[in-house]
Amino acid sequence: MATDEEEKAFRERCRLLEQGFSPASCAVWHQGRRGPACRVTLKWEGGKPYRLIKTAHLSRPEHYFSIYQSGCNWSCKKCHSWEFTQHATGAWMSPQDIAGLAREYAHQVTYKEPKERATAFHALDLCRSCGVCVELAYLPLVEAGQVRGKPYLVPTGRRSNLCPKRLQPEQMLLSPQGLGPARNIIAFTGGDLACQPEFYALCAEKIKGLDLGLWVLLETNGYGLTPQNLDLLQSAGIDAFWLDIKAYDREVHHRLTGASNEWVLRLPEEMLKRGFILEILSLYIPGWVERDQIERIAVLLAQVDKNIPFTILAFFPQHEMRHVPPPELEEMVSAYEAARAAGLRQVRLGNLGVFARTEQDYKRLAALAPGGW
Repeated sequence: MATDEEEKAFRERCRLLEQGFSPASCAVWHQGRRGPACRVTLKWEGGKPYRLIKTAHLSRPEHYFSIYQSGCNWSCKKCHSWEFTQHATGAWMSPQDIAGLAREYAHQVTYKEPKERATAFHALDLCRSCGVCVELAYLPLVEAGQVRGKPYLVPTGRRSNLCPKRLQPEQMLLSPQGLGPARNIIAFTGGDLACQPEFYALCAEKIKGLDLGLWVLLETNGYGLTPQNLDLLQSAGIDAFWLDIKAYDREVHHRLTGASNEWVLRLPEEMLKRGFILEILSLYIPGWVERDQIERIAVLLAQVDKNIPFTILAFFPQHEMRHVPPPELEEMVSAYEAARAAGLRQVRLGNLGVFARTEQDYKRLAALAPGGW
């Protein structure tokens, strides 16, 4: 644990405190001790910031290039990435290193989105990653005297009933998380240190400097996105935010994350006011965040803009909430109907496999949203 002197030094230099905001629950494990994420997983050398990055690859079902960061300014009980967000691990990378990854990825892009679709929400109306249109084959390859199989994709001439039919098989790529297209989006995910915005700002500037038509998206809990930090990210070229609103109820939110949601609930308006592309995600957690809170979040969003894309994800047991069961089909359907009734025009349910277990369940969902999920 941090000593009293270390805690005092941290609070004296905390960027949130400097701007009149309270620090969050941002302790990260490192070498058997816990320290502030902004010290343990972020550093400055030679005038450049370096961030601890766990991995980076083409992710599914988002169909964009995701940079998975270690260290976070929250300590969520239900975090599904806790192994690296709450434990310092990975390789140090500078904005120049990130731009190098973006340059390599740009040459793999198979579908270019307009800026207004630079979201995870719009990935699913492009491709469902079912893999029906292609099959995996292997080309014999001799390396160091050993015969290995080099994978490649072969069109099958088939499509599933759920296929949006917007892509050709040649636009499919195999990634560590499955099949799908590669969209022109670079996303920062995993741990969140938006309270230290310079790293993201410099990354965005260098990615935009490549002039390769890439959009930059930040998946965030929103806690570090003060007005000053939002302005910096706007000027640097950040295009979009995936804002995860964990709960509407203040006490529930604090129990889940160790932080207040007062500013987070004001962020949708602040983000749209600055011209950012925005999508919202909330997790349905039985006994914690249910229909009533989903509805209140939806009402808040509809008051800002009825066209904000809103995804309601099904919780699955993880980290400190392994004892909490996932939601049932009717609970998710009820939350969806509440969000739609609140006036939101773009609502989706996510993690369908968690609560839809039978063919009848999927028929129920298909009847609810004929256009697909």
